[in-house]
Amino acid sequence: MDKVMSLFEDADPLKTWWPFIIAVAVGVIVTIRTLMGGQRCPNVNQIDRQVVIVTGGNSGIGMEISKALAGRGGHVIMACRDLVKSARIVAMLKRELSCRTEGEYFIETRCLDLRSFDSVKRFARDIQAEFERVDILINNAGVIFHPESKSVDGFEMHLQVNYLAPFLLTHLLLPHLKKSDNGRVINVSAHAHATAKMDFDDPLNVGTWAVKFHARDAFSHSKLAVILATKWLARELKGSTVTVNACTPGLVRGTSHLRNSPLMSAMCVKFMTFPWMWLFMKNPQEGAQTAVRLATDPQLKLVTGEYFNDCEIATPSEMAKDKELAKRLFMETMRVLKLTGGDDEKD
Repeated sequence: MDKVMSLFEDADPLKTWWPFIIAVAVGVIVTIRTLMGGQRCPNVNQIDRQVVIVTGGNSGIGMEISKALAGRGGHVIMACRDLVKSARIVAMLKRELSCRTEGEYFIETRCLDLRSFDSVKRFARDIQAEFERVDILINNAGVIFHPESKSVDGFEMHLQVNYLAPFLLTHLLLPHLKKSDNGRVINVSAHAHATAKMDFDDPLNVGTWAVKFHARDAFSHSKLAVILATKWLARELKGSTVTVNACTPGLVRGTSHLRNSPLMSAMCVKFMTFPWMWLFMKNPQEGAQTAVRLATDPQLKLVTGEYFNDCEIATPSEMAKDKELAKRLFMETMRVLKLTGGDDEKD
């Protein structure tokens, strides 16, 4: 017994305990990644032959949404600016899905440039001419940290791509969405909406950006506008077969959105931040889960005007809950886009 005890006394602590230390470290890392990855879509429901439009479907979160919904039997139309890249992505997704199960998967791509309202109108006309209905519209495409610039239509780029163009697309496709038994509009927002400010007298903040521009503020403002307009449009469509909800994918790495981020400005910064991004940010597949649930879950058939995070209804910022601001923004957007509709007399 004395000899055994002497072995422990003479043992090097590092050599004795290193397997335990490594096991604990791995356990902590796995736990953090699991928590940061968020909740997965809790259902495996099929959406056989439902017509699904996903803007920005050829990369990042949009690509994962497209793959998931095509895998569930949907007829997915990836609405993208780059048709060459999109064609490659379509072929890749079909190969990946075919490797899982036998069968035919319906994924195609159409040209849509959210920087141009004319492009949005052409896309909507083509869809209306070819399809009898649209079942699901996912307004996923967007920009972040975009340098100060204006679209061909004269609007700040974050405002147009993230909010105005998706708003216009939704409005133009509403007649086809109403032909579906349960048309669903899913607008992708962001956690950043919570930091946004909005001028009640100028809810589109057109005048603000002419005076002082900051890409972070412009992005936040556009994502707040998405939630406010979602809530008011849901109210306008109450009693119809169409539901409208907003969601946040969370903080997601591995997307092209970060190419203009200050964190991506130098190789050394990328090298230093990558481990932390990997640990604390979702990958695109994890970021797609909430939108996938909103598109497929029959339990959400009557749920409208809500904001979702990690596949569950969440509470947005106080400003995002302001009904008067939502109404003002909605009406101003309709005016700016020269659209008709909306009921001013509703409470």
